[in-house]
Amino acid sequence: MIGISEAQAPVTVSLEDLHQDSVSFDTLERAFGPSSLGILLVKDLPIEFLDWRHKLLSYASHLANLGESELDKLSCPEAKYLVGWSRGKETLKSNHPDTLKGSYYVNCAFYRDPTLQNAPADDFPSFPEYTAPNIWPSETLLAGFRETFEDLCKLIIDTAVLVAKACDRYAVARVEGYETGYLERVVRTSLTTKARLLHYFPSAPSQSSGGTTNGHPAEEGQDSNDDDDDWCATHIDHGCLTGLTSAMYIDESHLPTPISSTSNTSSLTAPTPLPELPTSPFPTSGLYIHSRTHSITKINIPHHNLAFQTGEALELITKGKFRAVPHFVKGLRAGRDGSGCRGGEGGRVARNTLAVFTQPNLGEVVDRETGLTFGEFARGVVRRNT
Repeated sequence: MIGISEAQAPVTVSLEDLHQDSVSFDTLERAFGPSSLGILLVKDLPIEFLDWRHKLLSYASHLANLGESELDKLSCPEAKYLVGWSRGKETLKSNHPDTLKGSYYVNCAFYRDPTLQNAPADDFPSFPEYTAPNIWPSETLLAGFRETFEDLCKLIIDTAVLVAKACDRYAVARVEGYETGYLERVVRTSLTTKARLLHYFPSAPSQSSGGTTNGHPAEEGQDSNDDDDDWCATHIDHGCLTGLTSAMYIDESHLPTPISSTSNTSSLTAPTPLPELPTSPFPTSGLYIHSRTHSITKINIPHHNLAFQTGEALELITKGKFRAVPHFVKGLRAGRDGSGCRGGEGGRVARNTLAVFTQPNLGEVVDRETGLTFGEFARGVVRRNT
């Protein structure tokens, strides 16, 4: 079992602080530096944020509960499932397929040009993970999904641009040879930024109350309740800055019947946003960070805030001044009825969230000493992870 530290809280700044360039170097070091958690919270966001967050994270449950035939149409095997829907395509540390979460990847090239849905393939013809176009569900299936997804991503990237600008001021002063405005330019002009809408499925009794692990028989002496990173294994992001919404916990016991694209009831009416549980029904579930001081800290992101984590490309760009942050997600522990709630009361609780990975363009050099481009770097990451 992990030893949890609650002593170190994430650093918080306001959106106005970022607009005014008033975030101090000390604040940035406490957020991203050698002894930090590697995460920064941003408060006082635009008024639309909460509405878009609630809508999109509700869509995650509606999407994940579509029929298999509909979900297959939204998948892209040739892009190694880094575009559109996937479930069970990643492998857990037990070498079993990860069926506990589903994800929906979207390329955010539309941030720079509303007509674009992918990075240009001209110089990278064999890199469909980034150059394959987005796949969107039809409006008759999930009305309003694409518009809400794009609106929220644009807001998150707008905020990431301001965080990047603050990081640039620090790096120019502290990193020898750093190009003025580099990170802001990378985030603002990127055609490779990826968004990942995540749905962590409710745990069934067989998955979280002993007997099996992730749908497979538990090994002798193995207690599935002792898996710390059962919902998402420990990893680091490979981009620059990752923007995160707070997680939304939803009781899916009374989720409406999934709509089929061939159903007579299909319409252009957007599904009603789902009721959000005020907190996780199991206190230890959620996002955890391995801090620079080798402690493990649970991160609670307020609903009205965004969080930004440092990724591996930013570590390269800043020559290690800002470090990529290892993190994982710990799942709900089901009660005896499989509810996921303490005492076995409640319902089938799912966790939904959105991550936006701001990344350099594929031809952008991220290591000036070796000339390594982000495309070359990303190919290595994809080979390791797929």
